[in-house]
Amino acid sequence: MLDHRLRQPRRTMPDTQGYKDRIHAGRELARELRRRLGPGGQEDLLVLGLPRGGVPVAFEVAQALGAELDVLLVRKLGLPNQEEYAMGAIGSGGVRVLQPGVPGLMGVTQEQVEEVTRRELVELERRDRRYRGGRAAPRIAGRCVIVVDDGIATGATMMAALQVLRRQAPARLVVAAPVGAPDTVGLLGNEADEVVCPLAPPRFQAVGQFYRTFGQTGDEEVQDLLAQAWAKPGAQDENNRKERT
Repeated sequence: MLDHRLRQPRRTMPDTQGYKDRIHAGRELARELRRRLGPGGQEDLLVLGLPRGGVPVAFEVAQALGAELDVLLVRKLGLPNQEEYAMGAIGSGGVRVLQPGVPGLMGVTQEQVEEVTRRELVELERRDRRYRGGRAAPRIAGRCVIVVDDGIATGATMMAALQVLRRQAPARLVVAAPVGAPDTVGLLGNEADEVVCPLAPPRFQAVGQFYRTFGQTGDEEVQDLLAQAWAKPGAQDENNRKERT
């Protein structure tokens, strides 16, 4: 089990340093997670990568911890005509979370909520088919779930992910990222049971600032990494078991 005393992000590297690439970042993050989990704390783990850039990092974490890997697809529900402001989010498995006061907030009607939901659901399902095919969604309830991204800036996507996952009753919900803005990391600590972020420098400007190679992750790379993870011995048996239960 994670140590409740270790609540604050630790700066384990100087502000001017960072990671070679997402592979290096994932391995460093896995090392910190292993230390924080401790002996006996790595059972029944589920690692969820946020597409697209979070998946290469999550792949390394899952490999190092011997954990199941999957993706967590979330879509923000933006206010009509003000899409940058979230009135809620939807996630894999048909989960929808609405902000308090919605519908009604800023004059948003129930019909508008449903229209935005339908539109975003189409895109979420398209991505789900592309990344996961017909594979059943992983079991969340009762597990230690580690949500991984390649970095945390505003935290909007991660916050939506946490809201979606809370509805599915995980035993413990952990946010993990190689680097993050200190203020955002602190806010996420109010929503997650634990935040593991080895590098949270005060002079944070952008996630890419702390990677020497930070190219865009494509859909093909996400698919390839998931295929590798799911092809390991026992992965399909575990998936079939979850379908039966």
